[in-house]
Amino acid sequence: MLKSPEEVHPRKAFGWAARDTSGVLSPFKFSRRATRDEDVAFKVLYCGVCHSDLHCVKNEWGISQYPLLPGHEIAGIVTEVGSKVTKYKVGDRVGVGCMVGACHTCDNCKDDLENYCAKGIQTYNSIDFDGTKTYGGYSDIMVANERYIIRMPDNMPLDAGAPLLCAGITVYSPLKYYGLCNPGMHLGVVGLGGLGHVAVKFAKAFGLKVTVISTSPGKKQEALEGLGADAFLNSRDMAEMEAAAATMDGIIDTVSADHPLLPLINLIKTNGKIVCVGAPEHPPQLPIFPLLGGRKTVAGSMIGGLKETQEMIDFAAKHNILPNIEVIPMDYINTAMDRLVKADVKYRFVIDIGNTLTPA
Repeated sequence: MLKSPEEVHPRKAFGWAARDTSGVLSPFKFSRRATRDEDVAFKVLYCGVCHSDLHCVKNEWGISQYPLLPGHEIAGIVTEVGSKVTKYKVGDRVGVGCMVGACHTCDNCKDDLENYCAKGIQTYNSIDFDGTKTYGGYSDIMVANERYIIRMPDNMPLDAGAPLLCAGITVYSPLKYYGLCNPGMHLGVVGLGGLGHVAVKFAKAFGLKVTVISTSPGKKQEALEGLGADAFLNSRDMAEMEAAAATMDGIIDTVSADHPLLPLINLIKTNGKIVCVGAPEHPPQLPIFPLLGGRKTVAGSMIGGLKETQEMIDFAAKHNILPNIEVIPMDYINTAMDRLVKADVKYRFVIDIGNTLTPA
């Protein structure tokens, strides 16, 4: 039976939550658990706004439980650690991404793939092991088991670093797993939004040739000059698409809007791979003959395990990979969500929790 955190947890907290499918967020008082032996508590300073936050506040995936307090790109400063915590101390710069729990006994967990654990607990809109609902990072404080805490390197700004905890690992993990990170490879990146622009940055750091594939010709200059992509394809220009046929080793498809896969399949070489990390509302058609004819793969990937997330953050710090962000005050969040619907952001909103979240 679902328990109210306010009935179980003693630590008073404050944030912004949605109450219904309108998705409108407003001030919300709630409770966090006391710091357990293996827990880390931290003051939230910044929280990224992910497109999945928008889906969830409006219940577009049909799984939302209200009140819903989003946010899974959370960064801040440690304020308290449990008696058995060994990795962190008060004052450390830390973050929490999309997960706060897993079974730790299944094969996925043993392989550092907690993100694929069937009993995984999401940072918000999930049920914790104590029966209470989880609340996310649009809030003043966060508490999580230390194995779900990510250390933020000293040279990484917390505002720009926060979105890496979702957007960064979402593109880094498939590049690594599917072998699309070897210098000299040619990678296509479909969509130049919150995920796509980070994918370009990681791919260039790996030494890849990068082509941005977009329906928006107006993004060409930004892709080439602003982000350092090597080429740009207007996916609505059939001549351009045909000229690029069978030239790419792989594609990272970041688009969450409905779109056809066949034009993308035609772009990859024999043995090429398309990895989908966006989540369109409707299932795409999967043409089989073009796959058979080139031993091609269409695959998927969802964030990454905690070990790989730390690896990604450290790699990003080493190579100065940071998302392009627009920092906003907490009370701007509903306007930001409206703009997100229109893709009117370059390329990630980040809420300045520390300076602008004030109790009602």
